[in-house]
Amino acid sequence: MTTRRVRTRTAVALLLAATLLTGCAADDSLAQQYRDGTDKGYISGDFQVVEIPQAERGDPVVFEGVTEPGDRVTSDDYRGGVLVVNFWYAACGPCIVEAPLLEEVWQDYQDQGVAFLGVNTYDQPATALSFARDNNITYPSVIDVNDGRVKLAFAQLTPIQATPTTLVIDRDGRVAARIIGQLAAASILSTLVADTLVEDAP
Repeated sequence: MTTRRVRTRTAVALLLAATLLTGCAADDSLAQQYRDGTDKGYISGDFQVVEIPQAERGDPVVFEGVTEPGDRVTSDDYRGGVLVVNFWYAACGPCIVEAPLLEEVWQDYQDQGVAFLGVNTYDQPATALSFARDNNITYPSVIDVNDGRVKLAFAQLTPIQATPTTLVIDRDGRVAARIIGQLAAASILSTLVADTLVEDAP
C-alpha cells in the first residue's frame, strides 16, 4: 500500500471513528468493509468517497459554460487529461474550508496533465472572483447560476447530492470518482487524482 493510500485510509478511518462517537454514521457492515479494504464507498455523516472502476463508468460528460471573466469552456477542452470538477458557492461554509485543500492538489498536479474547474451554482462573477482572491484560488470556475446547464450535465450521469461535491473525470471524460460533501484532507483527493492519472490513456 502506498504512502498516499495509507494517509487516505487513515483520514477516512478517523472520520468514521468520529462519526460513530457522535452517533450519526455508517453501519457496522460498512465499517467492517472499510477495515477489510473491500468497500469503495466510505461514508461519515455527509462525507462520501466513491471510486468507480473503469469498466463501470458511464458515458462521457458533455458540458459547456462561461467562467468568471467570460471565457467559454467545454468538455472538449479537457479531453485527454484528468479533470477535477468542484461544485461550490461563496457562502457555503464547507466550500470555504475545503478551498485551500483543492488549491493544494491543483498546485501539485497542474503540470502533470490535470486540470481543475469550479462550478459555481449560486453566485454571479464578481462574487466568485472575490472568493477566489480571498482564498487564493487560481483555477477558473464556471458561473452556472443563470441556467444550471453544467450541473445538469453532470447530474444526468452521477449523483450530485450536496454542495460541495467534487468529481474526478478521466481522460475519456467519464466520472472516475466523486466526493460528496466537504473534502476532509488534500491527500484523499490527491490519491483519487493519482489513481486516475496512471490509468491507460485512450
